[in-house]
Amino acid sequence: MAERAGHRGYIGARPLNGSRSPQHVQNIVIRDYARRKNLQYLLSAAEHIMPGSYMVLEDILDELPRLNGLILYSIFMLPADEARRREIYDRVLREGCDLHAAVEEITLSSREGIQAVEDILLVNKYATIL
Repeated sequence: MAERAGHRGYIGARPLNGSRSPQHVQNIVIRDYARRKNLQYLLSAAEHIMPGSYMVLEDILDELPRLNGLILYSIFMLPADEARRREIYDRVLREGCDLHAAVEEITLSSREGIQAVEDILLVNKYATIL
């Protein structure tokens, strides 16, 4: 079995929580996070700007057998649909990988961490309604 390559970055052009971060800034945040966590950073893949598009994320998920994991710029880049997010978590963990969110300083490396991520997303969802 081939050795795994490292952690692929995942950035995007869509606004997150109503604000935009330039892609070069997202890359700086991910690169700094990887350095501080002693992770081998692989160049980021940039998601398409179309709302609801996760084609690039799907490509990264297909790449998981060759990776140690992926580093999202933010957990808020994940799909809005909880069932779809849970499919992503399951796939990452099933492949023996981990999922990181650089802005939030979150590492998801076991099933026990899923609810913590979901709790943050849920609190944010209701906080933006108020």
